[in-house]
Amino acid sequence: MPIAIRDHTWEQTDTNVFINVPLKGVKTQKVDIFSTDEYLKVSFPPYLFECFLYAAVDDDSSSAKIGNGMVVFKLTKKSPEIWPELQTNEIENKEALKAKRATAITYAQERSERKEKERAEQKRQDDKYALKEAMKLDSEERERIADVKRSAITEANEDLENWKEEQKLQSEQQKIKEAEERRFREALRKRDKKKSPGKIATDKDTTNGIFEDEVKVQPSEIRQPGKIEVSFTHRDFPTAARESTAGLEEEWLKKQNEARRIRDTEDDNLTEEERNPVWLRDKGNEFFKTGNYQAAINAYSHAIKLQSKLPALYSNRAACHLKLGNCMKCLEDSSTALDLLTPPVPQNAAARVKAHTRRGTAFCQLELYVEGLQDYEAALKLQPDNPQLRDDADRIRNIIQGSEPT
Repeated sequence: MPIAIRDHTWEQTDTNVFINVPLKGVKTQKVDIFSTDEYLKVSFPPYLFECFLYAAVDDDSSSAKIGNGMVVFKLTKKSPEIWPELQTNEIENKEALKAKRATAITYAQERSERKEKERAEQKRQDDKYALKEAMKLDSEERERIADVKRSAITEANEDLENWKEEQKLQSEQQKIKEAEERRFREALRKRDKKKSPGKIATDKDTTNGIFEDEVKVQPSEIRQPGKIEVSFTHRDFPTAARESTAGLEEEWLKKQNEARRIRDTEDDNLTEEERNPVWLRDKGNEFFKTGNYQAAINAYSHAIKLQSKLPALYSNRAACHLKLGNCMKCLEDSSTALDLLTPPVPQNAAARVKAHTRRGTAFCQLELYVEGLQDYEAALKLQPDNPQLRDDADRIRNIIQGSEPT
């Protein structure tokens, strides 16, 4: 049974009460303090101090400090007045004290739950604000990159138009030159006919004015059959080279080849497989299928350290974070995967659908349904015949419109 502390001291003013409780040599780490508006308790086994206050105090603005072998309470009175005594006049009524003690515990529990909810709500609001700011910065960066691309395209188009004008001018000059040559040869033939009818002079004759030989007209020779050799350029994609996406496809191939290069690592403890990001990706896929999402994350993260340009590593790790409820990390990995899945070509359309879907799902779990719908609509543009995507997008749209509960 605990030993009650009786040798405490107290002082007061109109607005405050000061209580000093000796700790009897007990270490401060073992002191437990509990307080409400009408009840104080200091527990430091085997000692116990309980105080049922004469009147209510403001517990939120009150304080308790431990030091120099004492616990010092500074309590703020709710009503400015001088108390005739520290504790309530019901101190001898055990039933009343028991009821006050139970009320204090219930009040403390409710206050703790309320503050926990407030902290959780504040954290959610802070995360939401941070996410919006990050999205704003990301949007500004994307707009800047888009401006640079538009400027480069405009400059390229201007260069192309200038080249076309130059080619057109050269073609016109060539036509004028050929026309002048034809007129000159026609004039020479007319002059030669006047000098010697029935003879055709060679260019050598016209220069020295002497006709030596007549040009004999030979019968036309029969053309011999020939062959036309046709060669085909090797293509890694099924599309024709003349199509406008050929350049983008070649760029995508180059990026994938670069991404599959294995980086050298200085850790001699790793096996040859552990140095291969593709092997680590497959290992992570196996962990994911068995439901071991944390092990899959570790495998993908190690692969990213070896090769940070493979979009599948980020997209797969985003799926693991989504399974574990790590929505912010899922958003980051999905966005990184989409940045690496450029240029957008048919060969990476399925991967872009997965990244958009995972990021959209993470947005919806954070109750950012408008942003989530944008990702689902982007995925639908790539796979318009996917019924699951269409149903999910419709459901998100209904939540935004308020016709379906969240």
